Parts: sequence; C-alpha cells; structure tokens
Amino acid sequence: MDARLNLFGNPLAGKVLRHINSAGKAVSDSALPAATQELVKIRASQINGCGFCTDMHTKDAAHAGESAVRLHLVAAWREATVFTDAERAALELTEQGTRIADASGGVTDEVWANAAKHYDEDQLAALVSLIALINAYNRVNVLVRQPAGDYQPGQFG
Repeated sequence: MDARLNLFGNPLAGKVLRHINSAGKAVSDSALPAATQELVKIRASQINGCGFCTDMHTKDAAHAGESAVRLHLVAAWREATVFTDAERAALELTEQGTRIADASGGVTDEVWANAAKHYDEDQLAALVSLIALINAYNRVNVLVRQPAGDYQPGQFG
C-alpha cells in the first residue's frame, strides 16, 4: 500500500508538517506527563482510524517504558483499572474533543471540570493543544492513506 501523496517529499506538505511539529514540540516540552501525552495520542488515533499514528504512538510509548497491558487497554480505558484518575480525565477530554461532530455542544462542562481537577492551567493548555494537534495529524494521514506498520521508535525525533 502506498500513500496517495508523499507527505515527506512534497515541499508544501513538508513545510506545513514542520509547523505542526513545532507546535508539537511546545507540547512535548510542557509539564503534561509524557505517559499522558502518549495515551492521548493513541486514543485520538484509534477513534480517527489512523493506523499510522496508532502504530507510531504505541511503539513510542512502549519504547519509553509503557506497559503492554496499558497499551492494550487504551481503547477500553473506562473498564480498565490500570489508568490513574488524571489519565482517565485526559482520555475522556480526548474522546469528547475528538468527537466534536458527534457530540452536540462538544466537550461538556463536567468533563472539563474533571480535567481541571487534575491538571493546572498550563497542563490544560498543553492537553487542549495536544488533542487538536493529534487530530490534525490523524486527518492528514487518513486523507492520504499513510501506511502503518513500518514505524521505528524515534524515527522522526
């Protein structure tokens, strides 16, 4: 399977992705825990059906020491006992922020308040930014049918 467009070879796509990557660097350097960042990226990618990002972020998380049990249970986090209350709040915010078109009104006040109990203002800014960024990456990769499976941890870092 080949991508419809070579995102890494097209000058305009490369320029756009460099800007998105710069925003992503600001988030990755934030105080939002790295494990939470990967869980958010994985969950949004699962929802959006982005195989490329799901492959990348599960491999990066495993490489960083995330357990296989937690990685396997991200899609079923509500029933899983392996996530902290803060991670659960981030995953709920991720789901509602990713499914804006499906949820009338977007993110509920209850979900926002729960996230705000666990994260300070800078962490919330990072979380909101991360959810927006991973959704942008997902959409780009799904649109071009970027193949999944060959990613190596740290390949783009």
